[in-house]
Amino acid sequence: MNKIKNQMRPVFPFTAIVGQEEMKLALILNVIDPKIGGVMIMGDRGTGKSTTIRAIADLLPEIEVVSDDSFNSHVSDYDLMSDFVKAQIEDSINVATHLIKVPMVDLPLGATEDRLCGTIDIEKALNEGIKSFDPGLLAKANRGILYVDEVNLLDDHLVDILLDSAASGWNTVEREGISIRHPSRFVLVGSGNPEEGELRPQLLDRFGMHAEIRTVRDASLRVQIVEQRSNFDQDPYACIQEFDDKQNKLKESIIDAQHRLSNIIIDYDLKVKISQICGVLNVDGLRGDIVTNRAARAFAAYQGKDEVNVDDIKQVITLCLRHRLRKDPLDTIDSGTKVSQVVNDILV
Repeated sequence: MNKIKNQMRPVFPFTAIVGQEEMKLALILNVIDPKIGGVMIMGDRGTGKSTTIRAIADLLPEIEVVSDDSFNSHVSDYDLMSDFVKAQIEDSINVATHLIKVPMVDLPLGATEDRLCGTIDIEKALNEGIKSFDPGLLAKANRGILYVDEVNLLDDHLVDILLDSAASGWNTVEREGISIRHPSRFVLVGSGNPEEGELRPQLLDRFGMHAEIRTVRDASLRVQIVEQRSNFDQDPYACIQEFDDKQNKLKESIIDAQHRLSNIIIDYDLKVKISQICGVLNVDGLRGDIVTNRAARAFAAYQGKDEVNVDDIKQVITLCLRHRLRKDPLDTIDSGTKVSQVVNDILV
């Protein structure tokens, strides 16, 4: 109990969240394989979007980072370490490391490009010939989660920068002929309320998954959610203690899935069927095919399997494709329903 009370601020347990299975699954799969490309969560106000996202970050195991490094550099993976750490390792210099909680970075709506990307001190560079870089939020988010609430209200050029960094895993800052780059691989999570406006289709397409959540209508479930929240507000540490076993079990499942992921195989015929579904739905580009393959492998790993089957694809494909369909104002059915219909026709 003392260990729990040492936390800076109690976080609502992920396993205590009632319902919203689609959102929870999308977040878990992105944590297992960050290369899925993040998740966009659209839903009504007060449906627990922010609570769930903060809860998944708190659930994750600690990561080992290089000490005295602003970019949470990995000690052995070249794709996740800064150029300075890379140079030290290549010169056979021993680097000290320590464990930290997975970074959870909030991007405020009023953030500037400099706050997001970081800034180069031009004066110091000109006067002293030293590259001086003040890291931004993309540096802090490396190997963690970057959360943008109301992403549909964020400036489009900032969304572009976010999506470029999330896709490439690197952030490059250039000012007056001086260029600095650093690793920036993170799980991008955006949330928003569709009543406040949609994202442009080309930006929406860059998110790996799209979860839609609705207000719970069942009276007994609503009471359960209210009681759960009231218990947490009254005594957060007792609530955390109550769900400690479930939290540890889920954490172990995620770690096991991360280790298992690289060995998961997906049959050629299933790959063809995924692409066939994308073709029938007129999905532009190949992101839908790539993300669905990744997500199906992550789901199979999460289920403790060695090979992807039809059920694994059915569980994730709507999340991966519903936001990639062309909008038709005359359509009477939801895009998720349209995906499900085609999936059930092809995956039998």
